[in-house]
Amino acid sequence: MAQARICLVVFFSSAYLFCTVQAQYEKYSFKSFPANDLMPLESAYGHALEMYAAQDWKQSAEYLELSLRLHRLLKDSEAHCSQNCSAVGREHEENNTETTLLIMGHIIMRAACLKRCKTNFPVFSKSYPKRETLGAFEQRIPYRYLQYVYYQMNELERAVSATHTYLQRNPEDPLLSRSLNYYKSLFDTEEYLVDHEEKPCEALFMKAVKLYNSGDFSSSARDMELAVADYNIYTCIYMSSLFFSPPDFYFEVMKCKVKCEENLVPNVGGFFVEKFVATMYHYMQFAYYKLNDVRNAASCTASYMLFDADDQVMQQNMAYYRFHRQQWGLQDEHFEPRPVNTHTHTHTHIHTHQQSVSGVATKCFLVQQCFSSSWTEPDLLVLAMRCYPTNPARHL
Repeated sequence: MAQARICLVVFFSSAYLFCTVQAQYEKYSFKSFPANDLMPLESAYGHALEMYAAQDWKQSAEYLELSLRLHRLLKDSEAHCSQNCSAVGREHEENNTETTLLIMGHIIMRAACLKRCKTNFPVFSKSYPKRETLGAFEQRIPYRYLQYVYYQMNELERAVSATHTYLQRNPEDPLLSRSLNYYKSLFDTEEYLVDHEEKPCEALFMKAVKLYNSGDFSSSARDMELAVADYNIYTCIYMSSLFFSPPDFYFEVMKCKVKCEENLVPNVGGFFVEKFVATMYHYMQFAYYKLNDVRNAASCTASYMLFDADDQVMQQNMAYYRFHRQQWGLQDEHFEPRPVNTHTHTHTHIHTHQQSVSGVATKCFLVQQCFSSSWTEPDLLVLAMRCYPTNPARHL
């Protein structure tokens, strides 16, 4: 446990992620996952539940832990390919005014890139889990079983960690809340209250907030920058590999976006943080202002306003920066949102302000995270034409 705490103070993104993953999944390795452990997630989880019903606690624990590692492997592999293909088709995006060609080209090129990428990962050679199973893992249901299995095996410290991990996503569960209170009545549980599914950006965010509250604005801004960099808005990755037909397309895209938004609201320090990205920029803009780094303060303010343009405090801050722009040598580009946030905002804005979005083409453009990468290029061409039913030949 001491080693795990040491890991939590590593602030470089890649090293931090690797360290925390090892602490959460002692037998897990993304780059060298044991071939003997590789099996369909559906099979591993199903066998774990069968052993649970048979009260074979040891076998149930073994396969519940394996299913969690397989789920993590699937997520990491999906995320790797998604990030690897994120820029595909965007090379000429700024100069391309033809929405039809932009949609079609982006969808097809990204699908081809994902297909190529996934051939390098053995996990994709196994049957893909059902949507219900993936939903159970997103809601951390396996930990609900796992905490009881650990309890039956008299491994109470591990039961505490599993219970805590589950409650971070499901804080209103009365039974598990009582279970945690029961464990607390038996021994000091503080060091075992570990969230095994905590994202690196969440721990960095907490650290940055504490530094902010202590007045260490330089360190707070540094760590909040790392939290923003680690936060990946495109975590709605499962839908990219699900198999559904074009008639179900629009319904599936909307479900994907809604569930994605729900899963992106983190539980940090016992509280669900709405508008997580915007909140990080809120802290950063003030920290940079206190450091007299007004250029970064202005850009952070502009980034925040992508998510909440009606925030009166931020409107006043932006007006203040503009009024004193000559004093601080600010140019027009310093009042622009950071480029990385334009894609983040595109996804969140369409979900939270759906009424302001005009045209089916804009909705279909968001397919970049939700379409099925199992479709062939002709399938995707038909889909793109349905999104924007015009004759592409007239643009050639």
